[in-house]
Amino acid sequence: MALNVCSRLTRNVVRVLANRSAIPVTRPLTRSSWTHLRYLHNISIIRYDSVSLRNFSSSSQPSVDVSYEQLKKLLVSGSSVVIDVREPWELREYGNIQGSINVPLGQVNGALQLTPDEFKEKYGGDMPSKSQNIVFSCLAGVRSKHALEAAVSLGYTKVQHFPGGWQEWAERELIQTKK
Repeated sequence: MALNVCSRLTRNVVRVLANRSAIPVTRPLTRSSWTHLRYLHNISIIRYDSVSLRNFSSSSQPSVDVSYEQLKKLLVSGSSVVIDVREPWELREYGNIQGSINVPLGQVNGALQLTPDEFKEKYGGDMPSKSQNIVFSCLAGVRSKHALEAAVSLGYTKVQHFPGGWQEWAERELIQTKK
């Protein structure tokens, strides 16, 4: 039953996006429909008269992927805070990007809500402000993308993501040291 409701909602969303028009009301919701809608708590309620396409996007942040070269420049200039969201044992085992701050992914949400003094004491680096540029990194770009989304949900506006992660960084740095 819930799958049928999801299917109908999906068809309506596709129709709205294709036509850029309001969702037609085909029939009023019955009590049983409302019962099944409780499983869909993550779906935004949509106004039928004017549909905002933002209701259909996962987030509105200006997510920007940072290349290896860009990250090197940001580190040299000191204009960004680089936060590595891998676990501490991963940094000990494999290494880290020099100048990055380690805040494991599971702690990012709480860490970005600490006071600057608490952040510095716990993580050993200066806490970024909500308007400061932050670049998240991990092993291969998956966890750093989740960290980016968490930061945006907390009001951080200049967040970026290094999708190559430690794998690309280590590979490129190793190649440069061999030259």
